[in-house]
Amino acid sequence: MLNPCSPDFVASLAARLPETLTAPEPRWLEEPRGKWQGQAGAVARPRTTAEVAQIVRACAEARVGLVPWGGGTGLVGGQVMTEGPLPLVLSLERMNRMRAVYPSENVMLVEAGMTLAEVHAAAAEVERVFPLTLASQGSCRIGGNLATNAGGVNVVRYGNARDLCLGLEVVMADGTIWNGLKRLRKDNTGYDLRGLMIGSEGSLGVITAAALRLFPVNRAEGAALLVVPGPAEALALLALAQERLGPGLSAFELISGQGLAFLAETMPQIRQPFAEAPDWMVLVDLGLTGGDPEAELVGLYEAGAEAGLVLDGVIAQSSAQRAGLWDLRETIPLANRAVGAISSHDISLPLSEIPGFIPAATEALMRLGPFRINCFGHLGDGNLHFNVFPPKGQKAAEFKALAGEVQELVHQRVVDLGGSFSAEHGVGRLKVGDLERWGDGAKLAAMKAIKAALDPHGIMNPGAVLR
Repeated sequence: MLNPCSPDFVASLAARLPETLTAPEPRWLEEPRGKWQGQAGAVARPRTTAEVAQIVRACAEARVGLVPWGGGTGLVGGQVMTEGPLPLVLSLERMNRMRAVYPSENVMLVEAGMTLAEVHAAAAEVERVFPLTLASQGSCRIGGNLATNAGGVNVVRYGNARDLCLGLEVVMADGTIWNGLKRLRKDNTGYDLRGLMIGSEGSLGVITAAALRLFPVNRAEGAALLVVPGPAEALALLALAQERLGPGLSAFELISGQGLAFLAETMPQIRQPFAEAPDWMVLVDLGLTGGDPEAELVGLYEAGAEAGLVLDGVIAQSSAQRAGLWDLRETIPLANRAVGAISSHDISLPLSEIPGFIPAATEALMRLGPFRINCFGHLGDGNLHFNVFPPKGQKAAEFKALAGEVQELVHQRVVDLGGSFSAEHGVGRLKVGDLERWGDGAKLAAMKAIKAALDPHGIMNPGAVLR
């Protein structure tokens, strides 16, 4: 049983850590989609790992729930606790130092409160790249990226956040500090606590620092937006691109015509590359340490056209044009938000199942209502955002009664095909029920046992991941 973060508890903690506790402001209690309103007795803003340890230890002793907060950009409610005894929100935003960089090792040690954009800039100063790339990189923080095992557009080449981290420093649920901030590629000394903490969404401990993998700078980059007949041809083009471009293929994004239609509807000022939006396109991004990416993309276009996989396309002639193509892709979620979804789905599927899933799920949804579906995402790693919207001129609220049925239909089909109902956003509080329903029983039992062992009082992000 948890206790509330009472004024007496706040006063006691503030006496030990002056200038660390503050009253909660709206930004610490909100999430981007406006689905939940959080609550808190106070907000702690530590500057050091030692201060984090003191705060966690005090919460453990007083049985006060603690909600870690990075940049507040999560989309499944992991950063807001809406019910139960008032928690303490733990903001890592003041822990934003780069501790060390080792260019010859391609490693950088950073604190959890650095924004992803700040990590990018720090890597660029030593002529290196940290390749995790997200639309929210100006405000999301690396601790949250690791806590949710963030994906983004470059997973096809570099992997998820877990693949980009060598070591962690973590404050455990009893306030002890795990000093796992190692720069090793090989460390076979027992259980993989690093892998366990990454993706645990603050439910087992608080990530305070990380050893991140860096990569050489791409000296030549290019992009192309290629029109394809449909998802099946897009998948065949992915195989062709991997064969021709090899490790230089950085991203392969599927874009539907509905996404461009939403942009035209909500942001008509944005210039679009085609006079009439095609039904399906792929955005191909290429990064090379040398050579001519434009020539490589022209070769891919020609080979794809000859195979009947490419109907038309635009190949960036400059870095500005490449940035323009990416701006188009990254603005689609904003257009989605402006239209207002009935139900959004962050799913992943085995690649070969995608061409069958999209039309089958669409047809099934159309039997429920005259919906508009915007399917887009990271085809290179099988992660789609399959989002369902009301007909033009109507609001999502008018279809609220169908939202649960829509989600049930989509997620059940995904699970039946061996896919996941949460590809890159995590479980948070939004998908706790989904995990209980569709999660593997043995995995759930193991997760609950781990939670009970590492956080016996249940103070760490109560209600996130596990009920």
